[in-house]
Amino acid sequence: MDRRRLVLAGSVLALLTLYAVAVPWLSGIDDRVTDFAAARQAPSLSHVFGTDSAGRDLFVRSAAAIRTSLLVAAACAVLATVIGSMVGVVAGVWGGWVDRVVMRSTDAVNALPHLLLGIVIVAMFRGSIVAIVLSIALTHWTQVARIVRSEILGLREQPYIDAAVLAGASRRHLVATHVLPAVLPQALIAVVLLLPHAIWHESTLSFLGFGLAPHEPSLGTLLSEARSSLLLGGWWTLVFPAGILVLATVAVAVLGSTLRQAVSPPKPSELRL
Repeated sequence: MDRRRLVLAGSVLALLTLYAVAVPWLSGIDDRVTDFAAARQAPSLSHVFGTDSAGRDLFVRSAAAIRTSLLVAAACAVLATVIGSMVGVVAGVWGGWVDRVVMRSTDAVNALPHLLLGIVIVAMFRGSIVAIVLSIALTHWTQVARIVRSEILGLREQPYIDAAVLAGASRRHLVATHVLPAVLPQALIAVVLLLPHAIWHESTLSFLGFGLAPHEPSLGTLLSEARSSLLLGGWWTLVFPAGILVLATVAVAVLGSTLRQAVSPPKPSELRL
């Protein structure tokens, strides 16, 4: 495990979290209040990131946006991991025809275009955070299911599992005593690895107009609003939110991959998230 990468990624993520929590609270500025007299002001001492087309301070609004995006992404990652872990446990523990049916269903879901399916789900409940979370979680659980199933198939070959079965242990006992503790580290790493995907998907949905309402700050809505300002020379409306988006996703991705290497060294047969 590269400790320097882990420390650097963790520090960046901690600073972004501090920025997202502290700035909106300490500034005392309502990021939804418009001031068209101050619209499209370039970065300055009074407005570090400049202002958007409605005169709102981008430094404060970007902080609120990254907070929303991280919360939505965390909810998506946790829900997707729970669904994938449950599916993987059922397929790995029961085996046989149950395994075949479950994994063919997983293949079918995985074959669907994730973004298109997400748009269909969100379009029915436009502006709903619950719909956004469900649309991302329901399209990102498949790889978690494969990894959990792979771990369980390896676990079934262990002698102590055979001993427990011969002793009369039920499937419920095996799952609670042996299976869940074995797959929990992989599930926790899956949450971290899914965060960058969830952040980008939420941003993409909001950018396309299918995510949060325009007045609600998220990285996707800020990038969507930047399109009109960019044509008028307002480069800062795109550069700063996009920079935060890239910085957050790279930090989380590096953190997740480093932790995964620490928990279990990569295997040739292991699928990547």
